[in-house]
Amino acid sequence: MRRAVAVRLSALLAAGALTAATGVALSTTTAFAAAGGVTGYATQNGGTTGGAGGQTVRATTGTAIHQALCSRASSSTPITIQVEGTINHGNTAKVSGSSCNTAAGVIELKQISNVTIVGVGNGALFDQLGIHIRESRNIIIQNVTVRNVKKSGSPTSNGGDAIGMESGVRNVWVDHVTLEASGGESEGYDGLFDMKDNTQYVTLSYSVLRNSGRGGLIGSSESDTSNGYVTFHHNLYENIDSRAPLLRGGIAHMYNNHYKRLNESGINSRAGARAKVDNNYFEDSKDVLGTFYTDAAGYWQVSGNVFDNVTWSSRSGDHNPAGPNPTSNTSVSIPYGFTLDGANCVPNVVAQTAGAGKGLKVSDGSCTPQSPDPTDPGPTDPGEPTDPGPTDPPAGTNLSLGAGADGSSKASGTSYGNVVDGNTGTYWSPSGSTGSVSVKWGSATTVSKVNIRLASGSGTIGAYRLLNHDTGAVLASGSGAGTVSFSPASLKKITLEITNASGTPRVAEFETYAS
Repeated sequence: MRRAVAVRLSALLAAGALTAATGVALSTTTAFAAAGGVTGYATQNGGTTGGAGGQTVRATTGTAIHQALCSRASSSTPITIQVEGTINHGNTAKVSGSSCNTAAGVIELKQISNVTIVGVGNGALFDQLGIHIRESRNIIIQNVTVRNVKKSGSPTSNGGDAIGMESGVRNVWVDHVTLEASGGESEGYDGLFDMKDNTQYVTLSYSVLRNSGRGGLIGSSESDTSNGYVTFHHNLYENIDSRAPLLRGGIAHMYNNHYKRLNESGINSRAGARAKVDNNYFEDSKDVLGTFYTDAAGYWQVSGNVFDNVTWSSRSGDHNPAGPNPTSNTSVSIPYGFTLDGANCVPNVVAQTAGAGKGLKVSDGSCTPQSPDPTDPGPTDPGEPTDPGPTDPPAGTNLSLGAGADGSSKASGTSYGNVVDGNTGTYWSPSGSTGSVSVKWGSATTVSKVNIRLASGSGTIGAYRLLNHDTGAVLASGSGAGTVSFSPASLKKITLEITNASGTPRVAEFETYAS
């Protein structure tokens, strides 16, 4: 195995340890919404909402994080865990329950869904303790620092990965985090951000990865090629020896990242992988793009990048850098919208926005950092559910009549079919305050207008999205019930995804119209 070069900088951060033994506090606030909004591939495959719409819990120990997961009604009940203080081996114990599967010495997000972990207050530091995501989906991790996680020596955690994902993971957004080590493999460290064993639809944004032998990988071996659909944008990779990232199979999109002092190699596309590399700034680095340490070629599409004091090795054997004048050897189609900052301003924008404790600032796409809109509404009292009453339907034929219906888990006594039966006295409700219901047809049908009618006694819809289920595209979003119009879409299935609500919504009719 290749010896990692010793890292020259230490990665020490000061943080005060809190003294609470379990450190969990319940709150009546609605879930903390992810600032700036989810971006990249995490918006696809139905999107990533984390714990939106669920209870918010404050935790100051690792045990309290596990306790919050284990106290939910089910493994999919939405929850936001606000973390403050230092999380370490001494305060992270295993907790048991039917809605969790935890372990001591690691933050375990295993066989669960719909969870947000966000640093608040004076910040959250996971000290020598990794975050492990396994067989899970719809996870958000935001505004935390994870440092010095080891796979050998003492103490060890999470196989040496700061954040690691494996085994059928779907839809993860990691945003405004700082991931640090203090060396390479010979010092006991592994990757900062690893994905393997069929992990898909992930975004890493506005984050710092530094002082490590290995930045991260997508795919653990040349045969582990079922991973992919990963976006990396507005991140700082600094003093990394290699794997920025290593991509085996699959598709990755890297844009507006600042790569500084990549000591041996950078973006390593291999085993048929395809990387779209747009408007990045590479500085004081070596062999920042190519296929390295294998004869199984990967591919790249490059545009608008700046190479500032980058050196390139000669091609030989299993070492095939893309430079000194990188050109595209594939084409990658990106299914989501994005706005590129100019590459020349990337170092400045990333310096002001990337990492934990930066106020969750984001770029406006014009090289200007912006503070996010307030996203924590504070304590709320939903009061009694309101009766929205019927809404007048649009003119024309309701295409939902006679169509099929399905959705996420439903409340007892309700049916998906009740939203397409033309009867406002029957309804479907999610099993909690969030969920989805779909109308489907046997052949492509053009839809440009939807009318959502709620039944008497319904809770209110705080936020929703209408999705083209065939492609994952968002057709419209908003709040409340009533009629919404959008550009005509030909589809076989349309989904109403409720991401926030007061009380439990009762969707009496999900009407669809061609115009």
